[in-house]
Amino acid sequence: MIIYRIIIYLNHHGGFVLKRKEIIKLARKDFEKAWVETAQTLKKPHHDNEYPRIHLETGKSHMLYNTIWELRQTYLNLGFNETVNPVFVDEEDIYKQFGPEAPAVLDRCFYLAGLPRPDIGIGMDKIEVIEEVGVSLNEEKIQSLKDIFRSYKKGDESGDDLVHDVSNALEVEDALGLRILENVFPELRELKPIPSRTTLRSHMTSGWFLTLQSLHNKDKLPIKLFSIDRCFRREQREDLSHLMTYHSASCVWADNDVNLDMGMAVSESVLEHFGFQKFKYMPDEKKSKYYIPGTQTEVYGYHPKLKEWVEVATFGIYSPIALSHYGIDKEVMNLGVGAERIAMILHNQTDVREMVYPQTYGKWFLSDRTLATMLCINYYPFSTEGRNLMDKLLSTARDNGNTPSPCQFTAFEGEFLGKNIKVTILEPEDGTKLLGPAAWNNIYIYDGNIVGVPETDINDEISVKAVENGIPTGISYMDGVSAYASYKIEEMIVSGAQELSIRTTLSKSISDVNLKLDKVALNYITGNNKVIDIRGPVFCTINCEVLE
Repeated sequence: MIIYRIIIYLNHHGGFVLKRKEIIKLARKDFEKAWVETAQTLKKPHHDNEYPRIHLETGKSHMLYNTIWELRQTYLNLGFNETVNPVFVDEEDIYKQFGPEAPAVLDRCFYLAGLPRPDIGIGMDKIEVIEEVGVSLNEEKIQSLKDIFRSYKKGDESGDDLVHDVSNALEVEDALGLRILENVFPELRELKPIPSRTTLRSHMTSGWFLTLQSLHNKDKLPIKLFSIDRCFRREQREDLSHLMTYHSASCVWADNDVNLDMGMAVSESVLEHFGFQKFKYMPDEKKSKYYIPGTQTEVYGYHPKLKEWVEVATFGIYSPIALSHYGIDKEVMNLGVGAERIAMILHNQTDVREMVYPQTYGKWFLSDRTLATMLCINYYPFSTEGRNLMDKLLSTARDNGNTPSPCQFTAFEGEFLGKNIKVTILEPEDGTKLLGPAAWNNIYIYDGNIVGVPETDINDEISVKAVENGIPTGISYMDGVSAYASYKIEEMIVSGAQELSIRTTLSKSISDVNLKLDKVALNYITGNNKVIDIRGPVFCTINCEVLE
């Protein structure tokens, strides 16, 4: 017989102890009795670890990267090999590929720039300033400093290591070395970037020419490659359909004989994977100079869910003029699919910014289930005895809540945290009941609202919908009140006080019934004009006294 792990706990002040060895010993004699006794090992979890506050969510993938993953699988299934194309493209290559339209293309490119490495001299004025901050200099240290700056100028010294190496040369801590660089050598702080002739790849085509040049006559024909990676465009602005950076899902097919029919076949096979069923091929009016005239073709697909034709890809045959600049004498078909474009179509998105950057442009949304994890009891008993007392308060209140007043009931009398105490629930006034009518209101989350719903006689529309379609938190007003009372009684015993009286009257907010809401949830509710309605008459008085 295998007995699985048993939870063992000990009362804070010498209460019932269920030991693992004892339960195993008892199981050998009387398994049924031992099995029943194991129920006493169960410990009521802390309120924050009760359902629905405890919620294990599956991580959410990004719809764009889901689409990219599917595009990768599609190309691989069609026999294309994956490659990584160069990201840095020299301005000269843009002229080789685009010919006379290169200046217009370069207008859309980002140029790379870098900080120059200045000549840094060390004159007497700088030596004096260094010594003024408490650094003792000698010829050896000064020469080490000159060597470091000379090495930095030549490019042998990394900028990342400059602070540390200067500090070592001066035999000081890095913090002081950094202060010296800032205050003594303004040449570093005043540097201005100098642009280079290198651009960030604006079209995947620019990378394909460089990749094909490297592979020319080195691989068996046909050469079938695909690459899904970022391109960068210096757009005038980002809007519903334009981003500064996007993902091109591009492929090339290089062989001795390639025609437009191959482009149609590949685009059809790629897009069928995403549910497109019918295709139209139309000449592209842009007529890029790196394609043979009349081959640049737009692909339109019809998706049964969308019930409309949408532009989804472009393909063409590379111009032999552009290819010749790279020594390529083969024919090459190129197909380009915008990953963001496909993702927008498949997920019914209208704003590419909102789809790619939902954290910045998207509408903030928290589900009712998520909000339910953010509402919990504030003050909660820390000990097992305190939690048991909370249960006794709740059961006493439940059994006697409708008793006409004046009335008083003992919820607990006996030892508590080493003291003998008596805890009562009472209502001294005439003509009411032990508890107010809202004491057992249950809290629900519905459509972003937090509402207290009566147990019976539910009349208002939002309460009815909350019960039918909302998320029950499992918290009543009395749960919060009883937890607070138990917590304060624990506090009373620890502080040495002799008596305590807690009175809860009308609830107007969640704090009135000892609840707290995460600030994120509060910001969401107020920002979306939702409501927190935890109102109602509770009228509960709980007294505690220490007995002699």
